[in-house]
This record gives sequence, structure tokens and C-alpha cells, in this order.
Amino acid sequence: VQLQASGGGLLQAGDSLRLACAVSGGASVRSTVGWFRQSPGKEREFVGSNSWVDGRTEYADSVKGRFTISRNNADNVVVDLQIYPLKSEDTAVYYCAARRPGYKTSTDISTYRYWGPGTLVTVSS
Repeated sequence: VQLQASGGGLLQAGDSLRLACAVSGGASVRSTVGWFRQSPGKEREFVGSNSWVDGRTEYADSVKGRFTISRNNADNVVVDLQIYPLKSEDTAVYYCAARRPGYKTSTDISTYRYWGPGTLVTVSS
């Protein structure tokens, strides 16, 4: 399973942002895909995830109400992360990752086996 996140950049507080995670390879369509972020000097943290198994989406408490994950399993699997409104504390490198196919959502970062390179989001206040 391969993943590629895109859509980062320099934005202002209050803007909206859409990040996209393209998932391919193997049984990627059956994989739970999660979003994570890592701010300077901090550990990588769970943001949210979507499960193919039961369709469930869950979010970290800190981002509920501002972050939305959606999934498109059409031609290729794309899992979007939308953020509105952006805050300066959203500045981070954002990563998408996948669990092994067939597994449900999890907030435990150690259960995500496949990772893509991150995309940098910088939010100015």
C-alpha cells in the first residue's frame, strides 16, 4: 500500500484547506486511512481516520467540529482532510497512513503500518 499526501501550503488563520491522500496498491480500497500531524518540537499525533470496514470516521477531540474526513473509492482511493477555519496551531506536517487492509479505525499511531511522506501546512495569524 502506497500513500501520498498533497495540498499543503502557506495560509492564513480563518482560511479553509483541503488535503488529499491518494492511496494505491494491494488491497488499499479495504484499508483504514488515518491522518496525523506533527508540529515543531512535538510528537506526531492522531487527527482522524476513516474505516472502509464499517464506514466509521473518528476524530481527535482537539479537532472535532473543524476537521472533516471524506473518502472516495471510485477509480482510486482518495481520502480528503478538510480544515475550517484554520488556526495558527494547525501549523504542522500532515501525514496520511493506512492500517493493514480489513482493520477498523484506531487512534493508536503504532497500528498504522503504511505511511506516506508528509505535506507541510503553515498557518499565519
